[in-house]
Amino acid sequence: MSLLEIKNIKKSFDDNVVLKDISLNVEKGEVLAIIGPSGSGKSTLLRCITDLETEDSGEINFEGTFGLVFQNFNLFPHHSVIKNITHAPLKVQKRDKEDVFAHARDLLKKMGLEDKEDAYPCELSGGQQQRVSIARALAMNPDILFFDEPTSALDPELTGEILTVIKDLAAEKMTMVIVTHEMAFARNVADNIIFMDDGVIVEQGTPEEVFSSDNPRMKEFLGKFYD
Repeated sequence: MSLLEIKNIKKSFDDNVVLKDISLNVEKGEVLAIIGPSGSGKSTLLRCITDLETEDSGEINFEGTFGLVFQNFNLFPHHSVIKNITHAPLKVQKRDKEDVFAHARDLLKKMGLEDKEDAYPCELSGGQQQRVSIARALAMNPDILFFDEPTSALDPELTGEILTVIKDLAAEKMTMVIVTHEMAFARNVADNIIFMDDGVIVEQGTPEEVFSSDNPRMKEFLGKFYD
């Protein structure tokens, strides 16, 4: 059985049909990239999977824990870095305080932020804030990690920092679903890619299959890769 199974998901906002019968599977250890133009339904799909939106119909089968990394960090501004990371494991999962703090410090070291545990979000760069938000998600020991355009709020210099972190997680076989506009990154890191447009999956497969597709809409979207 797949770690995540989505069957025939549909979602509308009033008269706007955003998701039109979406089905997909994610296997343990897989990195799935979801690409497509703005307004294609990518983020809405992610929000339905993570219970931030309720689908109108269909099934989402996932028995495990997940972490979600947002576009705009969503750190608690009044909490230090270490408190941002340890808050949910302590309050929600009720885990041992000593173990939670040790894990948080290990994650900060992994993110290259071991000297920032007492800093506040306003004292960090965008790239540093996003690395803290990734550490916060990982602190929950998720079975699957979701990213909603994790570099869209960053300038090009800081984007590379986050993509490197995600590449390292992929190398460790972390199961991930990544909504992204970074085409080269998706091509190099994902095991499978889904291309969405107008609420449907237009193309899916390995990076090689998707990027060499003869589908006209796919070719239009990926035009720069055919130069």
